[in-house]
Amino acid sequence: MAKPKLHNSIDFRKVARDLTIVENNLPGAVELLKQLPYNTTPVTGITGPPGAGKSTLVNAIISALLAEGKKVAILAIDPTSPFNFGSLLGDRIRMATHFNHPDVFIRSLATRGSLGGLSAKTIEMADVLRAAGFDHIIIETVGVGQSEVEIAGLADQTFVVLVPEAGDEIQNIKSGLMEIADAFIINKADRDGADGFINNLKKIIHQKEGAQIPVLRAVATNNEGIAEIARMILSPPKITNSRRELLLTQKAYNLIQQNRMAGVDKKKLQQLLAEALKEEGFNLYVFISDFERSISDSKDQ
Repeated sequence: MAKPKLHNSIDFRKVARDLTIVENNLPGAVELLKQLPYNTTPVTGITGPPGAGKSTLVNAIISALLAEGKKVAILAIDPTSPFNFGSLLGDRIRMATHFNHPDVFIRSLATRGSLGGLSAKTIEMADVLRAAGFDHIIIETVGVGQSEVEIAGLADQTFVVLVPEAGDEIQNIKSGLMEIADAFIINKADRDGADGFINNLKKIIHQKEGAQIPVLRAVATNNEGIAEIARMILSPPKITNSRRELLLTQKAYNLIQQNRMAGVDKKKLQQLLAEALKEEGFNLYVFISDFERSISDSKDQ
């Protein structure tokens, strides 16, 4: 008779330390990443415009997964200010209900200027979480639109959260959404205009040949519709070999791109640009060429 599978404990302090090392590229980061075992722990991406109630929705989903005895890690991607390079890092406050739960690990990460809301560090940190032994990983990211396709290279399935007030905006961003959405979640579906918005969205989906993307209704504040979303997370789609190759290719591309940008400090770039602007005959493209040459020379030394 087979022994029941034991739910291994996770050293949250070690996970937090490893994430800090990787996020800040501290000594040992490369070695740590190279020692990570390849892991297929399911990753669910939750994206959507600001104000869609993503954090409240994630909070409710966590409760549903905990009720199933699952260990859950959340990587909350926060917008970084392009001016002061800071991050709001407010998701842990909104998820305070679960912050000290022994089966929940929550970490915030600044976007660091990545247009799609995902920096390559997100990939590395998600892999650290995969290797730690969690049952499910949820990545909540900001923004919506074509640039958000980045998350498709990281998540096994992606939920796009919208609210009825989005209205005709869906027409303008449907291309990017169709590329990444495994399901649309209409949060705050108890508001006026929700039925019309959902019907309009379904029509747009059906116009795309072969698209069968579910549209789920939810009212996260009342826990409505959460059970169905949790069922999708607990039964992620089977990843074909070709799909896995595409996912890994996108991850590799993002990581290689990050390595090529290594040494580019945005604050330092701003300081150098400020100095260059004082010179007569400033040209941005000459400045960039000189800057790239200096980075290349420093790597060769």
